[in-house]
Amino acid sequence: MQDLAAAYVAGFEVAGRIAEAIGDEHYAKGWHATASIGLLGATVACANLLRLSAEQARDAIGLAVAQAAGTRENFGTDAKSFQAGHANRAALQAVLLAREGFSSTPAVLEGPRGYLALYGAGEDLAAALAGIGEAPRLLVRAGLEVKKYPMCYATHRALDGLLDLKAETGVALADVARVEVEGNARSFAPLLHDRPQTGLEAKFSMQYAIAAALADGRVALPSFEDQAVQRGAIQDFLPHVTKHEAAGPAQPRYTAVTLHLHDGSRLHRRVEALRGGASLPLSETELVAKLADCLAHAGLAVDAPSLAATILDPVDRRLSDLLALLHPVRAAAE
Repeated sequence: MQDLAAAYVAGFEVAGRIAEAIGDEHYAKGWHATASIGLLGATVACANLLRLSAEQARDAIGLAVAQAAGTRENFGTDAKSFQAGHANRAALQAVLLAREGFSSTPAVLEGPRGYLALYGAGEDLAAALAGIGEAPRLLVRAGLEVKKYPMCYATHRALDGLLDLKAETGVALADVARVEVEGNARSFAPLLHDRPQTGLEAKFSMQYAIAAALADGRVALPSFEDQAVQRGAIQDFLPHVTKHEAAGPAQPRYTAVTLHLHDGSRLHRRVEALRGGASLPLSETELVAKLADCLAHAGLAVDAPSLAATILDPVDRRLSDLLALLHPVRAAAE
């Protein structure tokens, strides 16, 4: 596991620094950065894990660029998840081919027809990567984020604020006439589906996030079954949720949620710090709850607290030993 952790850090540093250099405009153009930039980080991670030489790693990056793809237009379909999976498969393929002697150009990133010219705007990648491997590492500076809710990050601050209001006041879907959601410029760029009909579309819908949270008091994997999205009360409420991007800087991120109740009163909450982000990490209880949700969704009859305790134990283990814990008898449904 220590080798895997070291490889993860290497990939995180490269993907994160490239994203800092080109990510905003790259994403705004329509690229799905998880796939199109994440592929490069995954390639570096695999090259590190398999201990490729510097020349082989360079060729692997070139072979990865040959496969870099992914568009935000696919959000709300199976193709979105395919893009992320393809990036990982392509990274491993690039590394294995480079190990066998497949070559690529050394100028694949910064050449006149290279990655930065096509996927970016000719940014200075050398400056972005300067000092890589030295302290302070990006992983420490930026921290890790764990998604609290199994849907697009662009909804998470709104969900944090809304669920806090619901916990404090007991407000229910039937109490609310309409909801206004405000965020920074480009805050809601990934949210392509205002009237979702499927669970996949709902993952990229602010309207569904608000309606489901008000109706159910939680947003978890069962929230994205098609029948959950198609409930009459949910569909009827979707037109009563509006989102708006305010003028001004894109950073620091915030989301403000205003509930207009049928009795004429209002509830309001502005959220800046992201729950699950570096400044507000999920508690161990919240992490176990997320793991339990994932295990149940996968039909795995595995005790979440026991599995979490094993994963979080600092004792070094083989990855295969951890994966073996996921293979007891499947849930009776199968």
